[in-house]
Amino acid sequence: MSKMISTTAAPLPERDEAIRKAQTAVIERMSADLDAACNTLVTTGRIEAGLACHVTQGKFSATLDMGPGMGGDGLGPSPGFFARAGVVGCVAIGVKMMAAREGLVFRTLDVTIECDFDDAALMGLSPRSAAPLASRIKIAIDTDADPATVEDLVSRALAVDPWFLALRDAQVVEHEVIIPAATHRSPAA
Repeated sequence: MSKMISTTAAPLPERDEAIRKAQTAVIERMSADLDAACNTLVTTGRIEAGLACHVTQGKFSATLDMGPGMGGDGLGPSPGFFARAGVVGCVAIGVKMMAAREGLVFRTLDVTIECDFDDAALMGLSPRSAAPLASRIKIAIDTDADPATVEDLVSRALAVDPWFLALRDAQVVEHEVIIPAATHRSPAA
């Protein structure tokens, strides 16, 4: 549970106060029924010709592709871009939400992720994993708040950040292959 930090600094900017009010309402709703806070999000992707993958989730969509050097058409960023963007965005937004809830003013918040890869592993040419070998996240915050208070808030925000944790922690990931019967065609006689 988030703690409220009392500050003697200036009041929160109007936009941060709106964030705090919205987050407080969400916390109150979830606290009333924790089971209702559990859900499953479904995201789908489809590739037809080429490598461009058209992804949808609810009302949102994105196109992911590889560059010509990998056989794609460069119609959108690579899946890795979106994965790293997801971590950066989730960390930045999660830290900012917690700061607003707790009354800390962060004028700006910049998050950078650096990931080390063995690109040969992607093609099965290396004994190492194709997953990131190491990742580093840097969080730069422009604030007048006490550095120890900011460090504590960031640590608590990361401890509950879904995509930071997905990057950091092993998890169960299952897969299923579905081949509809209609795609099993006999060669022409």
